[in-house]
Amino acid sequence: MRLICLRAGARLGWLAAGLGLLLSALPPQAPAQESAAPQQAVVIDMQGAIGPAIADYFADKLQEIDAARTAVVILRMDTPGGLDTAMRKIIRAELASPVPVAVYVAPAGARAASAGTYILYAASIAAMAPGTNLGAATPITIGGMPESPEREPPGEEPDTAKPNESQESRDEPTQEPSQEPQPAADDAPLDTSTPERRKLVNDAAAYIRGLAQMHGRNADWAESAVRGAASLPAEEALKLNVVDVVAATLPELLTKIDGREVLVNGERKRLATANLELVETEIDWRTRLLMIITEPTVAYLLMLVGIYGLIFEFANPGTYGPGVIGAISLLLAMFAFSVLPVDYVGMGLILLGLALMVAEAFAPSFGILGLGGVTAFAIGSVILFKAGMPGYGVPIAVIAAGTVVTGGLVVLVLAMLLRSRRHAVVTGQEALVGSVGEVVEWTGNQGRVRIQGELWLAQAGEALRPGDAVEVRSRDGLLLTVRRKGSVPH
Repeated sequence: MRLICLRAGARLGWLAAGLGLLLSALPPQAPAQESAAPQQAVVIDMQGAIGPAIADYFADKLQEIDAARTAVVILRMDTPGGLDTAMRKIIRAELASPVPVAVYVAPAGARAASAGTYILYAASIAAMAPGTNLGAATPITIGGMPESPEREPPGEEPDTAKPNESQESRDEPTQEPSQEPQPAADDAPLDTSTPERRKLVNDAAAYIRGLAQMHGRNADWAESAVRGAASLPAEEALKLNVVDVVAATLPELLTKIDGREVLVNGERKRLATANLELVETEIDWRTRLLMIITEPTVAYLLMLVGIYGLIFEFANPGTYGPGVIGAISLLLAMFAFSVLPVDYVGMGLILLGLALMVAEAFAPSFGILGLGGVTAFAIGSVILFKAGMPGYGVPIAVIAAGTVVTGGLVVLVLAMLLRSRRHAVVTGQEALVGSVGEVVEWTGNQGRVRIQGELWLAQAGEALRPGDAVEVRSRDGLLLTVRRKGSVPH
Protein backbone atom coordinates (compact mmCIF):
# COMPACT_ATOMS: atom_id res chain seq x y z
CA MET A 1 0.00 0.00 0.00
CA ARG A 2 2.79 2.34 0.89
CA LEU A 3 4.53 1.52 -2.39
CA ILE A 4 1.38 2.38 -4.37
CA CYS A 5 1.14 5.77 -2.63
CA LEU A 6 4.79 6.51 -3.39
CA ARG A 7 4.27 5.71 -7.05
CA ALA A 8 1.14 7.91 -7.26
CA GLY A 9 2.97 10.80 -5.61
CA ALA A 10 5.88 10.46 -8.06
CA ARG A 11 3.46 10.58 -11.00
CA LEU A 12 1.76 13.68 -9.64
CA GLY A 13 5.15 15.29 -9.20
CA TRP A 14 6.14 14.58 -12.79
CA LEU A 15 2.77 15.91 -13.97
CA ALA A 16 3.19 19.15 -12.02
CA ALA A 17 6.71 19.58 -13.39
CA GLY A 18 5.45 19.09 -16.96
CA LEU A 19 2.70 21.67 -16.49
CA GLY A 20 5.22 24.12 -15.09
CA LEU A 21 7.48 23.69 -18.11
CA LEU A 22 4.51 24.10 -20.47
CA LEU A 23 3.35 27.32 -18.81
CA SER A 24 6.86 28.73 -18.83
CA ALA A 25 7.10 28.10 -22.56
CA LEU A 26 3.97 30.18 -23.27
CA PRO A 27 4.62 33.86 -24.30
CA PRO A 28 3.83 36.49 -21.68
CA GLN A 29 0.38 38.08 -21.87
CA ALA A 30 1.53 41.70 -22.12
CA PRO A 31 3.51 41.35 -25.34
CA ALA A 32 0.53 39.55 -26.95
CA GLN A 33 -1.68 42.51 -26.18
CA GLU A 34 0.89 44.93 -27.56
CA SER A 35 1.14 43.08 -30.85
CA ALA A 36 -2.68 43.16 -31.23
CA ALA A 37 -2.99 46.87 -30.42
CA PRO A 38 -4.10 49.11 -33.35
CA GLN A 39 -1.16 50.91 -34.89
CA GLN A 40 -2.55 53.12 -37.66
CA ALA A 41 -5.12 55.74 -38.61
CA VAL A 42 -6.44 55.44 -42.17
CA VAL A 43 -7.19 58.72 -44.00
CA ILE A 44 -9.79 58.77 -46.80
CA ASP A 45 -10.34 61.92 -48.88
CA MET A 46 -13.77 63.07 -50.06
CA GLN A 47 -13.53 66.14 -52.28
CA GLY A 48 -16.27 67.73 -54.38
CA ALA A 49 -19.91 66.81 -54.83
CA ILE A 50 -21.07 63.59 -53.19
CA GLY A 51 -22.19 61.12 -55.83
CA PRO A 52 -22.65 57.37 -56.31
CA ALA A 53 -19.00 56.72 -57.25
CA ILE A 54 -17.48 58.26 -54.10
CA ALA A 55 -20.19 56.68 -51.92
CA ASP A 56 -19.40 53.21 -53.27
CA TYR A 57 -15.69 53.83 -52.82
CA PHE A 58 -16.07 54.90 -49.18
CA ALA A 59 -18.38 52.00 -48.28
CA ASP A 60 -16.05 49.46 -49.92
CA LYS A 61 -13.02 51.01 -48.24
CA LEU A 62 -14.57 50.68 -44.80
CA GLN A 63 -15.24 46.99 -45.44
CA GLU A 64 -11.59 46.46 -46.41
CA ILE A 65 -10.21 48.11 -43.26
CA ASP A 66 -8.22 45.82 -40.99
CA ALA A 67 -10.01 46.44 -37.68
CA ALA A 68 -7.23 44.74 -35.69
CA ARG A 69 -4.60 47.24 -36.87
CA THR A 70 -6.72 50.38 -37.38
CA ALA A 71 -7.68 52.56 -34.43
CA VAL A 72 -9.66 55.15 -36.39
CA VAL A 73 -10.69 56.01 -39.94
CA ILE A 74 -10.47 59.71 -40.76
CA LEU A 75 -12.74 60.97 -43.55
CA ARG A 76 -11.18 64.26 -44.69
CA MET A 77 -14.04 66.13 -46.34
CA ASP A 78 -14.61 69.22 -48.45
CA THR A 79 -17.99 69.13 -50.18
CA PRO A 80 -20.78 71.49 -51.29
CA GLY A 81 -23.28 68.63 -50.84
CA GLY A 82 -24.62 66.04 -53.22
CA LEU A 83 -27.20 63.36 -53.83
CA ASP A 84 -29.39 62.09 -51.01
CA THR A 85 -29.00 58.42 -51.99
CA ALA A 86 -25.20 58.69 -51.97
CA MET A 87 -25.24 60.57 -48.64
CA ARG A 88 -27.37 57.93 -46.94
CA LYS A 89 -25.16 55.13 -48.22
CA ILE A 90 -22.12 56.84 -46.67
CA ILE A 91 -23.98 57.35 -43.38
CA ARG A 92 -25.04 53.70 -43.25
CA ALA A 93 -21.41 52.69 -43.79
CA GLU A 94 -20.31 55.04 -40.97
CA LEU A 95 -22.84 53.69 -38.49
CA ALA A 96 -22.09 50.03 -39.32
CA SER A 97 -18.31 50.41 -39.25
CA PRO A 98 -16.52 48.36 -36.54
CA VAL A 99 -13.79 51.02 -36.56
CA PRO A 100 -14.50 54.55 -35.26
CA VAL A 101 -15.00 57.05 -38.10
CA ALA A 102 -13.85 60.65 -37.60
CA VAL A 103 -15.13 63.12 -40.19
CA TYR A 104 -12.62 65.97 -40.48
CA VAL A 105 -13.59 69.06 -42.49
CA ALA A 106 -10.24 70.20 -43.85
CA PRO A 107 -8.09 71.93 -45.01
CA ALA A 108 -8.73 75.57 -44.10
CA GLY A 109 -11.34 76.98 -46.45
CA ALA A 110 -13.15 73.65 -46.82
CA ARG A 111 -16.82 73.15 -46.04
CA ALA A 112 -19.32 70.46 -45.11
CA ALA A 113 -22.44 71.93 -46.65
CA SER A 114 -25.80 70.29 -47.27
CA ALA A 115 -25.24 66.50 -47.39
CA GLY A 116 -21.81 67.00 -45.79
CA THR A 117 -23.47 68.23 -42.59
CA TYR A 118 -25.44 64.99 -42.23
CA ILE A 119 -22.30 62.91 -42.79
CA LEU A 120 -20.46 64.98 -40.18
CA TYR A 121 -23.23 64.47 -37.60
CA ALA A 122 -23.24 60.69 -38.22
CA ALA A 123 -19.53 60.30 -37.41
CA SER A 124 -18.15 58.95 -34.13
CA ILE A 125 -15.95 62.07 -34.04
CA ALA A 126 -16.96 65.34 -35.72
CA ALA A 127 -13.94 67.54 -36.32
CA MET A 128 -13.16 70.70 -38.26
CA ALA A 129 -10.08 72.67 -39.17
CA PRO A 130 -9.93 76.42 -38.41
CA GLY A 131 -11.38 78.49 -41.23
CA THR A 132 -13.96 75.88 -42.30
CA ASN A 133 -17.75 75.88 -42.06
CA LEU A 134 -20.75 73.56 -42.08
CA GLY A 135 -24.52 73.81 -42.41
CA ALA A 136 -27.04 74.91 -45.08
CA ALA A 137 -28.58 71.43 -44.88
CA THR A 138 -32.03 72.33 -46.21
CA PRO A 139 -33.13 69.57 -48.63
CA ILE A 140 -33.92 70.57 -52.22
CA THR A 141 -37.52 69.91 -53.24
CA ILE A 142 -36.69 68.18 -56.55
CA GLY A 143 -33.28 66.93 -55.59
CA GLY A 144 -34.20 63.33 -55.07
CA MET A 145 -34.63 63.26 -51.28
CA PRO A 146 -37.10 60.45 -50.63
CA GLU A 147 -40.35 61.46 -49.09
CA SER A 148 -41.60 59.99 -45.85
CA PRO A 149 -44.83 60.25 -43.86
CA GLU A 150 -45.39 63.62 -42.29
CA ARG A 151 -44.28 63.98 -38.71
CA GLU A 152 -46.24 67.19 -38.22
CA PRO A 153 -49.81 67.94 -39.25
CA PRO A 154 -50.10 70.38 -42.16
CA GLY A 155 -50.52 73.96 -41.18
CA GLU A 156 -48.72 73.84 -37.83
CA GLU A 157 -46.07 76.31 -38.91
CA PRO A 158 -45.26 77.52 -35.36
CA ASP A 159 -43.89 74.04 -34.61
CA THR A 160 -41.23 74.46 -37.26
CA ALA A 161 -39.77 77.35 -35.30
CA LYS A 162 -39.76 75.71 -31.87
CA PRO A 163 -36.28 74.17 -32.08
CA ASN A 164 -34.89 77.46 -33.29
CA GLU A 165 -36.61 79.43 -30.51
CA SER A 166 -35.19 77.13 -27.83
CA GLN A 167 -31.73 77.46 -29.30
CA GLU A 168 -32.14 81.24 -29.41
CA SER A 169 -33.01 81.37 -25.73
CA ARG A 170 -29.98 79.28 -24.81
CA ASP A 171 -27.28 80.76 -26.98
CA GLU A 172 -26.76 84.30 -28.25
CA PRO A 173 -24.76 83.56 -31.43
CA THR A 174 -27.60 81.50 -32.95
CA GLN A 175 -30.18 84.27 -32.93
CA GLU A 176 -29.74 85.17 -36.59
CA PRO A 177 -29.93 81.61 -37.98
CA SER A 178 -32.97 80.82 -35.81
CA GLN A 179 -34.82 83.91 -37.02
CA GLU A 180 -34.10 83.40 -40.72
CA PRO A 181 -36.90 80.92 -41.55
CA GLN A 182 -39.70 83.35 -40.61
CA PRO A 183 -38.79 86.40 -42.76
CA ALA A 184 -37.53 84.19 -45.60
CA ALA A 185 -40.63 82.03 -45.82
CA ASP A 186 -41.04 82.85 -49.50
CA ASP A 187 -37.56 81.65 -50.46
CA ALA A 188 -37.48 78.31 -52.27
CA PRO A 189 -35.23 76.45 -49.76
CA LEU A 190 -37.44 77.48 -46.85
CA ASP A 191 -40.84 77.04 -48.46
CA THR A 192 -43.14 74.76 -46.47
CA SER A 193 -46.36 75.86 -48.17
CA THR A 194 -47.09 72.48 -49.78
CA PRO A 195 -47.57 69.05 -48.17
CA GLU A 196 -44.76 67.60 -50.29
CA ARG A 197 -42.36 70.30 -49.10
CA ARG A 198 -43.33 69.79 -45.45
CA LYS A 199 -42.80 66.04 -45.80
CA LEU A 200 -39.36 66.61 -47.24
CA VAL A 201 -38.22 69.10 -44.58
CA ASN A 202 -39.73 67.16 -41.67
CA ASP A 203 -38.09 63.94 -42.82
CA ALA A 204 -34.67 65.62 -43.13
CA ALA A 205 -35.05 67.37 -39.76
CA ALA A 206 -35.97 64.13 -37.97
CA TYR A 207 -33.10 62.32 -39.67
CA ILE A 208 -30.42 64.80 -38.61
CA ARG A 209 -31.88 65.10 -35.07
CA GLY A 210 -31.58 61.35 -34.70
CA LEU A 211 -27.94 61.45 -35.77
CA ALA A 212 -27.22 64.32 -33.36
CA GLN A 213 -28.89 62.60 -30.39
CA MET A 214 -27.04 59.37 -31.11
CA HIS A 215 -23.68 61.08 -30.55
CA GLY A 216 -24.79 63.66 -27.97
CA ARG A 217 -24.44 66.72 -30.20
CA ASN A 218 -26.56 69.85 -30.55
CA ALA A 219 -29.78 68.52 -32.09
CA ASP A 220 -31.57 71.89 -32.04
CA TRP A 221 -28.93 73.58 -34.16
CA ALA A 222 -28.91 70.59 -36.49
CA GLU A 223 -32.62 71.09 -37.07
CA SER A 224 -32.12 74.80 -37.65
CA ALA A 225 -29.56 73.92 -40.35
CA VAL A 226 -32.32 71.96 -42.10
CA ARG A 227 -35.29 74.27 -41.56
CA GLY A 228 -33.44 77.60 -41.71
CA ALA A 229 -30.35 76.74 -43.79
CA ALA A 230 -28.18 77.92 -40.88
CA SER A 231 -24.38 77.74 -41.15
CA LEU A 232 -21.53 77.97 -38.64
CA PRO A 233 -17.75 78.46 -38.75
CA ALA A 234 -15.57 75.92 -36.95
CA GLU A 235 -14.97 77.89 -33.74
CA GLU A 236 -18.66 78.62 -33.15
CA ALA A 237 -19.56 75.03 -34.01
CA LEU A 238 -17.24 73.86 -31.23
CA LYS A 239 -18.79 76.28 -28.71
CA LEU A 240 -22.31 75.15 -29.55
CA ASN A 241 -21.45 71.43 -29.28
CA VAL A 242 -22.06 70.91 -32.98
CA VAL A 243 -18.62 69.36 -33.45
CA ASP A 244 -16.27 67.67 -30.98
CA VAL A 245 -12.85 68.98 -31.98
CA VAL A 246 -11.20 71.83 -33.89
CA ALA A 247 -7.70 70.84 -35.04
CA ALA A 248 -5.40 72.43 -37.58
CA THR A 249 -3.57 69.22 -38.60
CA LEU A 250 -4.12 65.49 -38.58
CA PRO A 251 -1.51 64.85 -35.82
CA GLU A 252 -3.21 67.49 -33.66
CA LEU A 253 -6.56 65.81 -34.31
CA LEU A 254 -5.21 62.42 -33.17
CA THR A 255 -3.80 64.00 -30.02
CA LYS A 256 -7.06 65.76 -29.12
CA ILE A 257 -9.33 62.73 -29.59
CA ASP A 258 -7.04 60.36 -27.68
CA GLY A 259 -8.87 58.88 -24.69
CA ARG A 260 -12.36 60.00 -25.80
CA GLU A 261 -15.25 57.60 -25.41
CA VAL A 262 -17.31 57.33 -28.60
CA LEU A 263 -20.19 55.29 -29.99
CA VAL A 264 -19.05 52.71 -32.55
CA ASN A 265 -21.60 50.39 -34.16
CA GLY A 266 -23.86 50.63 -31.12
CA GLU A 267 -21.07 50.12 -28.54
CA ARG A 268 -19.12 52.58 -26.41
CA LYS A 269 -15.37 52.48 -27.05
CA ARG A 270 -12.45 54.50 -25.75
CA LEU A 271 -10.08 55.82 -28.40
CA ALA A 272 -6.33 55.30 -28.19
CA THR A 273 -4.99 57.46 -31.02
CA ALA A 274 -1.76 58.95 -29.65
CA ASN A 275 1.30 58.29 -31.85
CA LEU A 276 -0.62 56.40 -34.52
CA GLU A 277 0.82 56.05 -38.00
CA LEU A 278 -1.19 58.05 -40.57
CA VAL A 279 -1.92 55.96 -43.68
CA GLU A 280 -3.18 58.00 -46.65
CA THR A 281 -5.35 56.17 -49.19
CA GLU A 282 -5.65 57.00 -52.88
CA ILE A 283 -8.79 56.70 -54.97
CA ASP A 284 -8.42 53.88 -57.51
CA TRP A 285 -8.62 54.50 -61.27
CA ARG A 286 -12.05 52.91 -61.61
CA THR A 287 -13.60 55.26 -59.06
CA ARG A 288 -11.88 58.25 -60.67
CA LEU A 289 -13.24 57.21 -64.08
CA LEU A 290 -16.78 56.84 -62.70
CA MET A 291 -16.49 60.22 -60.97
CA ILE A 292 -15.50 61.82 -64.28
CA ILE A 293 -18.27 60.12 -66.25
CA THR A 294 -20.95 61.06 -63.70
CA GLU A 295 -19.86 64.70 -63.65
CA PRO A 296 -22.86 66.53 -65.20
CA THR A 297 -20.87 68.55 -67.74
CA VAL A 298 -19.03 65.45 -68.97
CA ALA A 299 -22.28 63.47 -69.17
CA TYR A 300 -23.88 66.29 -71.18
CA LEU A 301 -20.97 66.41 -73.63
CA LEU A 302 -20.95 62.62 -73.96
CA MET A 303 -24.62 62.74 -74.89
CA LEU A 304 -23.97 65.34 -77.62
CA VAL A 305 -21.00 63.41 -79.02
CA GLY A 306 -23.07 60.22 -79.02
CA ILE A 307 -26.04 61.74 -80.82
CA TYR A 308 -23.98 63.63 -83.41
CA GLY A 309 -21.82 60.56 -84.04
CA LEU A 310 -24.85 58.38 -84.75
CA ILE A 311 -26.45 61.04 -86.97
CA PHE A 312 -23.23 61.32 -89.00
CA GLU A 313 -23.00 57.53 -89.29
CA PHE A 314 -26.60 57.22 -90.53
CA ALA A 315 -26.04 60.02 -93.04
CA ASN A 316 -22.81 58.43 -94.29
CA PRO A 317 -23.14 54.65 -93.88
CA GLY A 318 -19.91 52.71 -93.85
CA THR A 319 -17.68 55.29 -92.13
CA TYR A 320 -17.85 53.22 -88.88
CA GLY A 321 -15.68 55.57 -86.80
CA PRO A 322 -18.38 58.15 -85.92
CA GLY A 323 -20.89 55.35 -85.28
CA VAL A 324 -18.60 53.46 -82.89
CA ILE A 325 -17.58 56.61 -81.00
CA GLY A 326 -21.17 57.81 -80.89
CA ALA A 327 -22.54 54.51 -79.57
CA ILE A 328 -19.92 54.28 -76.82
CA SER A 329 -20.41 57.92 -75.81
CA LEU A 330 -24.19 57.57 -75.74
CA LEU A 331 -24.06 54.44 -73.55
CA LEU A 332 -21.70 56.18 -71.10
CA ALA A 333 -24.03 59.19 -71.01
CA MET A 334 -27.02 56.91 -70.32
CA PHE A 335 -25.12 55.32 -67.42
CA ALA A 336 -24.35 58.77 -65.98
CA PHE A 337 -27.96 59.91 -66.36
CA SER A 338 -29.17 56.79 -64.55
CA VAL A 339 -27.45 57.91 -61.33
CA LEU A 340 -27.75 61.70 -61.72
CA PRO A 341 -30.79 63.87 -60.82
CA VAL A 342 -31.96 64.22 -64.44
CA ASP A 343 -35.14 66.06 -65.39
CA TYR A 344 -36.62 63.88 -68.13
CA VAL A 345 -38.61 66.80 -69.56
CA GLY A 346 -35.28 68.46 -70.31
CA MET A 347 -34.00 65.25 -71.87
CA GLY A 348 -37.13 65.02 -74.02
CA LEU A 349 -36.73 68.62 -75.21
CA ILE A 350 -33.10 67.97 -76.21
CA LEU A 351 -34.08 64.88 -78.22
CA LEU A 352 -37.02 66.75 -79.80
CA GLY A 353 -34.73 69.62 -80.76
CA LEU A 354 -32.23 67.28 -82.41
CA ALA A 355 -35.05 65.48 -84.24
CA LEU A 356 -36.39 68.77 -85.59
CA MET A 357 -32.93 69.78 -86.77
CA VAL A 358 -32.47 66.46 -88.55
CA ALA A 359 -35.92 66.87 -90.12
CA GLU A 360 -34.83 70.29 -91.38
CA ALA A 361 -32.00 68.63 -93.29
CA PHE A 362 -34.30 66.10 -95.01
CA ALA A 363 -37.45 68.19 -95.37
CA PRO A 364 -36.37 71.84 -95.73
CA SER A 365 -38.89 74.25 -94.22
CA PHE A 366 -36.96 77.47 -94.76
CA GLY A 367 -35.61 77.32 -91.19
CA ILE A 368 -38.84 76.82 -89.21
CA LEU A 369 -37.99 73.28 -88.10
CA GLY A 370 -34.35 74.19 -87.51
CA LEU A 371 -35.18 77.26 -85.41
CA GLY A 372 -37.68 75.28 -83.36
CA GLY A 373 -35.09 72.55 -82.88
CA VAL A 374 -32.42 74.95 -81.64
CA THR A 375 -34.91 76.54 -79.21
CA ALA A 376 -36.02 73.18 -77.81
CA PHE A 377 -32.40 72.08 -77.53
CA ALA A 378 -31.39 75.21 -75.55
CA ILE A 379 -34.33 75.01 -73.13
CA GLY A 380 -33.83 71.28 -72.58
CA SER A 381 -30.13 71.79 -71.84
CA VAL A 382 -30.91 74.42 -69.19
CA ILE A 383 -33.42 72.22 -67.32
CA LEU A 384 -31.67 68.89 -67.96
CA PHE A 385 -30.40 68.59 -64.38
CA LYS A 386 -32.77 69.34 -61.53
CA ALA A 387 -32.33 72.78 -60.06
CA GLY A 388 -30.66 73.39 -56.73
CA MET A 389 -28.52 70.26 -56.45
CA PRO A 390 -25.09 71.43 -55.19
CA GLY A 391 -22.36 70.52 -57.63
CA TYR A 392 -24.78 68.92 -60.08
CA GLY A 393 -25.41 71.30 -62.94
CA VAL A 394 -24.06 72.20 -66.36
CA PRO A 395 -22.43 75.66 -66.61
CA ILE A 396 -24.32 78.13 -68.78
CA ALA A 397 -21.16 78.65 -70.85
CA VAL A 398 -21.14 74.97 -71.82
CA ILE A 399 -24.85 75.05 -72.68
CA ALA A 400 -24.34 78.19 -74.75
CA ALA A 401 -21.42 76.63 -76.60
CA GLY A 402 -23.39 73.44 -77.31
CA THR A 403 -26.36 75.47 -78.55
CA VAL A 404 -24.18 77.67 -80.78
CA VAL A 405 -22.47 74.62 -82.31
CA THR A 406 -25.81 72.92 -82.87
CA GLY A 407 -27.32 76.06 -84.38
CA GLY A 408 -24.24 76.49 -86.55
CA LEU A 409 -24.73 73.00 -87.95
CA VAL A 410 -28.34 73.83 -88.79
CA VAL A 411 -27.29 77.07 -90.53
CA LEU A 412 -24.62 75.17 -92.45
CA VAL A 413 -27.13 72.57 -93.65
CA LEU A 414 -29.59 75.29 -94.72
CA ALA A 415 -26.87 77.17 -96.59
CA MET A 416 -25.85 74.01 -98.43
CA LEU A 417 -29.47 73.33 -99.40
CA LEU A 418 -29.99 76.87 -100.71
CA ARG A 419 -26.74 76.72 -102.67
CA SER A 420 -27.70 73.38 -104.21
CA ARG A 421 -31.01 74.86 -105.43
CA ARG A 422 -29.16 77.62 -107.31
CA HIS A 423 -26.87 75.23 -109.18
CA ALA A 424 -27.62 74.19 -112.73
CA VAL A 425 -29.22 70.78 -113.14
CA VAL A 426 -26.59 68.28 -114.22
CA THR A 427 -28.55 65.01 -114.30
CA GLY A 428 -31.95 63.70 -115.41
CA GLN A 429 -34.32 64.94 -118.10
CA GLU A 430 -33.89 68.59 -117.19
CA ALA A 431 -30.15 68.31 -117.72
CA LEU A 432 -30.69 67.32 -121.43
CA VAL A 433 -32.77 70.39 -122.30
CA GLY A 434 -30.38 73.04 -123.57
CA SER A 435 -27.52 70.58 -124.09
CA VAL A 436 -25.47 70.92 -127.26
CA GLY A 437 -24.64 67.92 -129.45
CA GLU A 438 -23.70 66.86 -132.98
CA VAL A 439 -25.69 65.25 -135.78
CA VAL A 440 -24.40 61.75 -136.57
CA GLU A 441 -26.83 60.84 -139.39
CA TRP A 442 -29.94 62.51 -140.68
CA THR A 443 -32.76 61.73 -143.14
CA GLY A 444 -35.58 64.16 -143.78
CA ASN A 445 -36.70 65.51 -140.40
CA GLN A 446 -35.28 62.67 -138.25
CA GLY A 447 -31.93 61.16 -137.48
CA ARG A 448 -29.46 60.36 -134.74
CA VAL A 449 -27.48 62.83 -132.65
CA ARG A 450 -24.72 62.48 -130.05
CA ILE A 451 -25.56 64.30 -126.82
CA GLN A 452 -23.25 64.12 -123.77
CA GLY A 453 -21.46 61.12 -125.31
CA GLU A 454 -24.67 59.15 -125.96
CA LEU A 455 -26.59 58.48 -129.22
CA TRP A 456 -30.23 59.63 -129.23
CA LEU A 457 -33.05 59.52 -131.80
CA ALA A 458 -33.94 63.09 -132.71
CA GLN A 459 -36.36 65.09 -134.82
CA ALA A 460 -36.25 68.69 -136.05
CA GLY A 461 -38.39 71.09 -138.04
CA GLU A 462 -35.59 71.68 -140.50
CA ALA A 463 -33.17 69.71 -142.65
CA LEU A 464 -29.87 68.89 -140.96
CA ARG A 465 -26.65 67.33 -142.10
CA PRO A 466 -24.13 65.10 -140.30
CA GLY A 467 -21.67 67.21 -138.33
CA ASP A 468 -24.12 70.05 -137.65
CA ALA A 469 -24.21 71.35 -134.07
CA VAL A 470 -27.66 71.06 -132.53
CA GLU A 471 -29.32 72.10 -129.27
CA VAL A 472 -31.92 70.02 -127.44
CA ARG A 473 -35.30 71.73 -127.12
CA SER A 474 -37.34 68.97 -125.41
CA ARG A 475 -37.51 65.26 -124.74
CA ASP A 476 -40.32 62.76 -125.16
CA GLY A 477 -39.21 59.39 -123.85
CA LEU A 478 -36.23 58.37 -126.00
CA LEU A 479 -36.95 60.96 -128.74
CA LEU A 480 -35.34 64.38 -128.58
CA THR A 481 -36.55 67.48 -130.36
CA VAL A 482 -33.55 69.53 -131.54
CA ARG A 483 -32.71 72.57 -133.63
CA ARG A 484 -29.58 73.79 -135.32
CA LYS A 485 -27.43 75.62 -132.79
CA GLY A 486 -27.75 79.32 -133.20
CA SER A 487 -31.01 79.20 -135.15
CA VAL A 488 -34.03 81.13 -133.98
CA PRO A 489 -36.69 78.88 -132.47
CA HIS A 490 -40.11 78.89 -134.20
